[in-house]
Amino acid sequence: MKVDVFIEKGLDGTYDVHMGEQTKGLTFGLLGQGDTVQEAINDFYNSRDEIKTYYKEVGKPFPEDLKFVFKYDTASFLAYYSNVLSLAGLGRLTGIAQGQLSHYVTGRRKPSQKTVQKIEKSLHKFADEISQVQLV
Repeated sequence: MKVDVFIEKGLDGTYDVHMGEQTKGLTFGLLGQGDTVQEAINDFYNSRDEIKTYYKEVGKPFPEDLKFVFKYDTASFLAYYSNVLSLAGLGRLTGIAQGQLSHYVTGRRKPSQKTVQKIEKSLHKFADEISQVQLV
């Protein structure tokens, strides 16, 4: 069973990881928080482990086939991958000014849906190109 999980950067600079509203009949929700994306994801998995243990203690079944599909808001994605993708490089890749991307990372501005789609499409195209690379 696949469940959408959203990673969002808060106004205070911390990250939240939470299950979407469409939980496909699950009787629990999970939340993780942290100063970094990875801390929040780790806390999210810790929450999963805690509820799994609790369900075992009270004799409730826990779905063993539970898989999470992590989805980032734009600010969280840019911040998380900033050690791999520079804003200058991402600007060249997407055609969006580096300064504008910086505003998205800091939360000073939120990108429009059209801009989010432009970034996502550019990243997917780049990933497709990279997946074809063969080094000799």
